[in-house]
Amino acid sequence: MKIAFHGADHGVTGSCHLITCNDKKILIDCGLYQGGRELNEENHQPFGFDPGEIDYLLLTHAHLDHCGRIPLLARQGFNGEIITTAASRELARLVMLDAAHLQEEDAAWRSKKARRQGRRGKETEPLYTTLDALNSLDFFGRTASYDQPLQLGEGITATYMDAGHILGSASILLELEEQGRHRKVLFSGDLGYNDRVILRNPTRPGKVDVVVMETTYGDRLHKTLQPSIEELYEAIEDTFRRGGNVVIPTFALERTQEILYYLRVGKAAAELPASMQVFLDSPMAISATEIFRRHPECYDRKTTALFNAGKDPFGLPGLHFTRETAESMALNRLNGGAVIMAGSGMCTGGRVRHHIKHNVWRQDCSMVFVGYAAHGTLARRIVDGAERIRLFGEEIPVRAKIYTIGGFSAHADRDELLKWHRATGNPEQTFLVHGDEEAMQAFAKRLHDTHVIMPDLHQEIGL
Repeated sequence: MKIAFHGADHGVTGSCHLITCNDKKILIDCGLYQGGRELNEENHQPFGFDPGEIDYLLLTHAHLDHCGRIPLLARQGFNGEIITTAASRELARLVMLDAAHLQEEDAAWRSKKARRQGRRGKETEPLYTTLDALNSLDFFGRTASYDQPLQLGEGITATYMDAGHILGSASILLELEEQGRHRKVLFSGDLGYNDRVILRNPTRPGKVDVVVMETTYGDRLHKTLQPSIEELYEAIEDTFRRGGNVVIPTFALERTQEILYYLRVGKAAAELPASMQVFLDSPMAISATEIFRRHPECYDRKTTALFNAGKDPFGLPGLHFTRETAESMALNRLNGGAVIMAGSGMCTGGRVRHHIKHNVWRQDCSMVFVGYAAHGTLARRIVDGAERIRLFGEEIPVRAKIYTIGGFSAHADRDELLKWHRATGNPEQTFLVHGDEEAMQAFAKRLHDTHVIMPDLHQEIGL
């Protein structure tokens, strides 16, 4: 029995881990690296294993940094079975097709720029195409249900447990037996936190031998939720008083739906202006919201009760869905009184970059960041106080008011991660992944009675 690490090692994106047992090769996630140019180049590097030798790919959830290289994996020879929950299957299809489209657009733009500058032979190829993404869907096989074991082969069982992170997200327990040796290996995936809206709390695991866990917020605590909601409302009120627009870069999955939920609550309670117009300018987020409505098996009791009463937890007066490009461009003519929610959350692509371009230089506008911003991303540069940013070949001054509201994070914070780890019962080995170096080091110091390992990229270790 061996485990190898091929992504999210000493970093936050690109999750990809490989288990070998009884001549079976089982991949946990196959995510895209996200961030600056250096990280993007990692996506073009070899996986560190032969895709054609992988028997199973177990997907924890549908965020791009966990599923985003599946089309590339399939194009390079993967012929196994992809297993995930019903909600993650729908969301992954949406995410991968959107990523392929964006990569094709970016490659076409770069190629056109090279031709315009007279650089012959500098055509840029996308990492993968829409056709690659569609072809990869053929490998999605069995659907996992929470807490129902799946047999993957002799001596190999996988059980998906609710991770409470995004719709359909899971931690995955592998029970392995090889040559009389038994190991319970638990992959946290990305963990949510307790008592948030829409989703249930993460399932607390039982005793295991080995843990592979995320450490995204392993060095800090989140702001409490209610003050974060109040800060969001105040940011909107203050911006409208100044006559400007609010731009919220959002992750299409979960964060968008959560913010819509609280905007609905705020408007119903007259804590937000009745005249407020909200524009969800993200085709993927719009489609994701529709997928949310189809998967009540993932909801907590309160959200289930809303649906059962015929109420839409994501609907509010003044909400507009803008799918078409022309509709998105028209938003640039709005001078004030609008909340514009657009992807991507880290501002690495998508329509939000255009809305930042048209609003960030205005003192009467606000940028509200409600999620994690990885090093090297445009979101991180703005959050860290950049006075100027470069967008679409232009240098743009940052004059808008910047809000960073941490209480909406879909990730567990340090204390929630520690509680989850304690529930695993002092495992023999704990591998820390999916976190910045500082976060992992800080979290490692708080773990006791377990051998902590922070693996390097492509490192292989016996279990």
